[in-house]
Amino acid sequence: MKSFSPTELKTTIGAGLLSFPVTHARPDGSFDEDGYRNHVAWLAGHAPSGLFAAGGTGEFFCLDPVEIPRVVRAAAEAAPGLPIIGPAGYGTAQAVRMAKEAERAGADGIFLCPPYLTELDQAGLVAHVKAVCAATGLGVVVYHRANARFTVESVVELAGSCPTFIGFKDGIGDVELMTELYARLGDRLLYVGGLPTAELYALPYLEMGVTTYSSAIFNFAPEWAMDFYRSVVGRDRADVYARLRDFVLPYVSIRNRRAGYAVSIVKAGLELVGRPAGPVRPPLTDLTPAELAELAPLVQRITKEAARV
Repeated sequence: MKSFSPTELKTTIGAGLLSFPVTHARPDGSFDEDGYRNHVAWLAGHAPSGLFAAGGTGEFFCLDPVEIPRVVRAAAEAAPGLPIIGPAGYGTAQAVRMAKEAERAGADGIFLCPPYLTELDQAGLVAHVKAVCAATGLGVVVYHRANARFTVESVVELAGSCPTFIGFKDGIGDVELMTELYARLGDRLLYVGGLPTAELYALPYLEMGVTTYSSAIFNFAPEWAMDFYRSVVGRDRADVYARLRDFVLPYVSIRNRRAGYAVSIVKAGLELVGRPAGPVRPPLTDLTPAELAELAPLVQRITKEAARV
């Protein structure tokens, strides 16, 4: 029996900042389970409201599917009591299987990533989500991104027919859609900010009912990330924009140099704080030495700031 019902999971993970840990790799690319367990335990000590194992920042798209239950199980064992959300994705049959595997591995919820490659009709996308929701009693958070672009009507239909559909993570940035969803569904769903480097959008999204977001920065600067989150929910505009100006915007400038750097720059940040997580897996690429040197003073500054608080 799970520790969190879908309703309890929605309330719990919506009450704080969400952690999306990287997945540690050895130099040959294999899963470094000991390093990952240590990292998850360290992150759990900084009190996120939930942890999404092997999500986007965790290189879900680069992992062998047989590895994913190992990652989920390692997270669940390294952070007992913390809600662990495991991933599912690709085609519907595989997503159903992955959801069941994540539940068996100790997940408290499912993060449903977009299907692979093909364009999707709304009827097919709705059927895909319904099949995953029917396959597990866990709460399901869907990822609105790439080819999984939901209309308001599709989300309303899913909310009405799938009790375990609890969350909608926006990775597209459609303000009109998010505004209409909250106007029509209110607190029926948890709305999660999921654009890359979500801190950029956290304050304006709060006004649209998006109470939490996925912080990749939390991986290497958890104290700073928590301070930023508290400023967002406290609507401390001066502090939010100072932190955006001094760190997030120059950080994003490096992140935008190449596709896939949204993950690579997080592993670079961990290397700079002395908690290396290994390389990213192909087809992603790591930061260049010059980019790592450019990032170093930014990371050094925020870790020092957090230490002084």
